Amino acid sequence: MQRRAFLCLALALAAGPAAASGSKGEDPKKRAGGASYLVVETLVGATTKGQRRGVLSVECGLDVQDTALRERARASMPRLRAAYAQIVQTYAAGLPVGALPNVDFLAANMQRQTDAILGKPGARLLMGAVLVN
Repeated sequence: MQRRAFLCLALALAAGPAAASGSKGEDPKKRAGGASYLVVETLVGATTKGQRRGVLSVECGLDVQDTALRERARASMPRLRAAYAQIVQTYAAGLPVGALPNVDFLAANMQRQTDAILGKPGARLLMGAVLVN
């Protein structure tokens, strides 16, 4: 009986700091970018020219300082992700073999779609890694 009580006490002590940090409503893992940053899942597009096949991967996120606009962006994330995916897939389909991706072109088109979907400017698109494999 003492062993069971000892194990329960050990589990309660071990879960104490984790439960305390989880009670704040924050993720236990550190969120990169701060409270105003919204992560967009990695976008991929297929590149094919002749016998060569590849993948264009784009990592990005949104920095939205305005709280109301941030909530609108969070609610519109499926539409934003669909628009971004279409841009990346269309661009990747026309990318020549061995060419480097034009990140400025991608960012400008994705920013334009962001402003159109959210209805007003104020959300900044931040580009992360753009890789061709």
